[in-house]
Amino acid sequence: MALWDRIKESASQMQTQLEAKKNDLKSGAFRDASMAMCALVAAADGTVDPSERQRVAQLIATNEVLQNFPADDLRRRFEQNLDKLTADFAFGKVSVLQEIAKAKKKPAEARAVIQIGIVIGGADGDFDKDEQAVVREACYALDLPPHEFDL
Repeated sequence: MALWDRIKESASQMQTQLEAKKNDLKSGAFRDASMAMCALVAAADGTVDPSERQRVAQLIATNEVLQNFPADDLRRRFEQNLDKLTADFAFGKVSVLQEIAKAKKKPAEARAVIQIGIVIGGADGDFDKDEQAVVREACYALDLPPHEFDL
């Protein structure tokens, strides 16, 4: 199986697992950590072009699991995190990883945040090394072993 097909399959499996846990993923910590993760993956290469911003915002709005929360609230939180990352990526990343770390008290939520990062990263069919690296860093922030997610 080609790498691209494996990435698509992995992202699809992660989405299925997330949907199965949808009713358990309603806390503010999960919401905030998820939006921070989406922004971190979108800005993983240090830049965010308007089409990428729009694509990730669309994925957030249509993701079954994230529909537990108002779309406008999610978008605002996503944009705030992106603004931090685009203003100063290194400094913004520290703040965003702290936001992600809020989900570590509940292991199911922590895993779901990582799964969302993988879904967002793999959505374009190319979960590149920059995206994998930031999701791996998020694993460490959440006290999760990256190898559990093939990272």
